[in-house]
Amino acid sequence: MAISVGDTLPGGQLIRIGNAGAEAVPLETLVKGRKVVIFAVPGAYTPTCHSAHVPSFIRTKAGFDAKGVDEVICVSVNDPFVMKAWGEATGATGAGISMLADADGSFTKAMGLDFSAAPAGLFGRSRRYALYAEDGVVKALHQEESPGACEISGGEAMLAAI
Repeated sequence: MAISVGDTLPGGQLIRIGNAGAEAVPLETLVKGRKVVIFAVPGAYTPTCHSAHVPSFIRTKAGFDAKGVDEVICVSVNDPFVMKAWGEATGATGAGISMLADADGSFTKAMGLDFSAAPAGLFGRSRRYALYAEDGVVKALHQEESPGACEISGGEAMLAAI
């Protein structure tokens, strides 16, 4: 069952590349006592993710900061090396967006937002969504019906929702 507004985010860990290499990032430390926006994409460098979704959060990052959001996080079922390179290539890292890998897809599955699209070579990926959470509780959730769409899950729509 998919996560909904009012639910608490599941536990687990994501991964990033830090100065010492791969680092586990416990979700609890990202959300406890904080206001966060998490947006998820089906895959790094895929067309809509690369040309629409990530850029929408780069454009709106200052607006989230102004509303007191502590961190904007992009999650994808990819390895942390890809997420690091993608963050640098898009300018997301420079804009202050955290690019975190859900390498084994466990967070995505716990959220109930996984899907596969065999014809496109996507297996166990995340649906496209954006959410706003306070202290780990989902306050707003915008999920796209199609993985190729980026309308209600974009930065502008989420910014307007909080």
